[in-house]
Amino acid sequence: MRESHLLSVFRHCPVCGSSRFVIDSEKSKRCQDCGFVFFLNPCAATVAVILNAYNELLTVRRAKEPARGTLDLPGGFCDCRETAEEGVAREVLEETGLRVQESRYLFSIPNIYRYSGMDIHTMDMFFACRVDEGREAHAMDDAAEIAWTPIAQIHPEAFGLTSVRKGVEKLFLKNFLLN
Repeated sequence: MRESHLLSVFRHCPVCGSSRFVIDSEKSKRCQDCGFVFFLNPCAATVAVILNAYNELLTVRRAKEPARGTLDLPGGFCDCRETAEEGVAREVLEETGLRVQESRYLFSIPNIYRYSGMDIHTMDMFFACRVDEGREAHAMDDAAEIAWTPIAQIHPEAFGLTSVRKGVEKLFLKNFLLN
């Protein structure tokens, strides 16, 4: 298991403190003293696909690492006790000031999100979101800037996060939204 894998940093059992906390599988560690098994499951994350009446996609430029300065779509990690729909709505509001009126699940893509030197496994869930038209979007939180980009000018390679790039390819190059 590579050193940046999240399980490699857990050296002691969180239940009994034993140092005999060993790899049980590629996604788990087991305590040889108390029997506790810790499973590494992906973190839930959301991605908002927001199109306006002019068939333009709302894009953001990342203000922070990873992939600082590259294009992204609004979204982020879900909080505990929050549904994916609540999470995507919260992230859109935090990053753009827009309120999601309706969201519809599209698909998911597994991802590895490099953060603080660690590989965080995520399950990125893409949602088509309808936002209130009465408010103007503006960059906030993790977004350095936002733009409404015509679909014809979308270039997946400009998106810095692997799952978002794959999602943009699926959405616009393979016409997923039209099927």
